[in-house]
Amino acid sequence: MELFSSLTPVFIAILCIFIGVILKKTNAEKEKYETKSKPLSHPWVDEDSKNGTDHHLQEEEVDEEWQGLEENVAHVPFSAEHYTEAEMIKRSKMFYELLNKRRSVRFLSDEPVPREVIDNVIRTAGTSPSGAHTEPWTFVVVQDPYLKHKIREIVEEEEEINYKKRMGDRWVNDLKRLRTNWIKEYLDTAPYLILIFKQVYGWLPNGKKKTHYYNEISVSIACGILLAALQNVGLYTVTSTPLNCGPQLRVLLQRPANEKLLLLLPVGYPKKDATVPALTRKPLEDIMVVM
Repeated sequence: MELFSSLTPVFIAILCIFIGVILKKTNAEKEKYETKSKPLSHPWVDEDSKNGTDHHLQEEEVDEEWQGLEENVAHVPFSAEHYTEAEMIKRSKMFYELLNKRRSVRFLSDEPVPREVIDNVIRTAGTSPSGAHTEPWTFVVVQDPYLKHKIREIVEEEEEINYKKRMGDRWVNDLKRLRTNWIKEYLDTAPYLILIFKQVYGWLPNGKKKTHYYNEISVSIACGILLAALQNVGLYTVTSTPLNCGPQLRVLLQRPANEKLLLLLPVGYPKKDATVPALTRKPLEDIMVVM
């Protein structure tokens, strides 16, 4: 009995060490799993700009059987222009030459732009293809001087933080050659600001959420068509993706929670003394592969 009593502290110590090893191993495995499953943190990633394609709606919120689309959509005859080879080559060259003049212009004039032109270029953007023809885009056109200035205040406040804290030295240094910073005078001077929102989901008549397939890709294509339409009428812009401004701008413009800001475009004519960086584009052989 005395021997057992003398050995008890030893057994307790060994048992404690054994339990400690097991707990340490368990915690290590847990941390390893959490690290593996947790996405990498990037301070410059904007929540609004994340790909909405992976947005999964709760099962109870989605009507799996009906998405508001007719089961039997009528199909009608389709007729299209059929150009000669010479005409196709001519038109392709002309269109390339037109769009090759497109530049990102940060010095925009306050010269008025006909509203009908803005209506037409957005109509053109609305011809974009979209996943299951859900058309998941909203184009908010701002021309009111007060609203434009409020947008500028929100953007500049966040952009200053972006440049100083979020973006990092590499990104800031890459932008130095373009002579850009967080001061966005064009948000006041441009006659129009077009804010493009992606609808990450829609609403059905029965109140359930409607899936918007590939909403990020669909809206991005529409933005590309919009840029081409602006170039076609002699208007210029700079593609602006103000980091972490989406929620504030969404509230300011009274947009619903299912809309996320994707792009902000100031639209107008260049100032007479406007300058752009002397950049070149990659040659065809660097961007095309023929198999």
